[in-house]
Amino acid sequence: MNGSRKLSSQEIADTLRERIRGGALRPGERLPTQAELAEEFGVERGTVRQALRALQEDGLLSNVSKGSPPRVAETVHPGDEPQPTMVGLGPRLAAAFSAPHVRIDAACLTAETLMLALGEPVRRIHEGSIRPESIDVRILLPSRKINLAFPVPVEGRGTDDEDPVHKRWLDQRNAQIRVLRHNLLALRTSHQLDVRVSFRALPFTPPVKLYLLNGQEALIAYYMLLQREEQMADGPLQMYDAFGTQSLLFSFAKETGPRDAAFVDQSQQWFDALWETITTDLTLS
Repeated sequence: MNGSRKLSSQEIADTLRERIRGGALRPGERLPTQAELAEEFGVERGTVRQALRALQEDGLLSNVSKGSPPRVAETVHPGDEPQPTMVGLGPRLAAAFSAPHVRIDAACLTAETLMLALGEPVRRIHEGSIRPESIDVRILLPSRKINLAFPVPVEGRGTDDEDPVHKRWLDQRNAQIRVLRHNLLALRTSHQLDVRVSFRALPFTPPVKLYLLNGQEALIAYYMLLQREEQMADGPLQMYDAFGTQSLLFSFAKETGPRDAAFVDQSQQWFDALWETITTDLTLS
């Protein structure tokens, strides 16, 4: 690893995690010794040991001790208990961005969680700890032209042009798209990376949020509907709104086994089919 700044144990763990998820390190295979890893990453052995313990806690390694190199777990569990989406998505994205060619597909109601979670891998690119060769991000969001199932007023819903709840959602969707696109495309200039960011409009309201990482992992979380009050220009308004940032994020990874691999493949096929068939160009106006 080049550069004067020494990597943290978390950064080393992320790199090894991506090697396991990408198949460079297979179940049952021994890792290099701690001395070899310390030399590779240019750090002390204690930093390597911390990284290995973190991977063991994630269920990715077995036999972590000072006596012999650990092995990749025979049955890999890519994470602990499900975490709230806002907590769990950032580290997963950072690990995915350690791959040379990054592909992120997302289907969601808004881009809020993804926009915020992408801050972690973008930060690591700027600091030099990761440097993918290419980044391809595709995002499916509801069309501005449809009647959303949520968020909606509890009573007295009008046309979309007159509906303050719909206008609020649309303004948020458009603002988040602009920020997300700007932050990623800026990497073209700052780091000369091959970056592509594309959006398509769904003809329906997605009941869940789905993230597909490098074709190897599918993350899914349910939108939870709650009634709440929003202060509008004309006064308070009761609405049914979706809360996705605190919904539990469930992970399915191909290397975990046939069942998870089938889920990842079917999720990718579902996304690709929507992208290529019934979705339309997404406009911000």
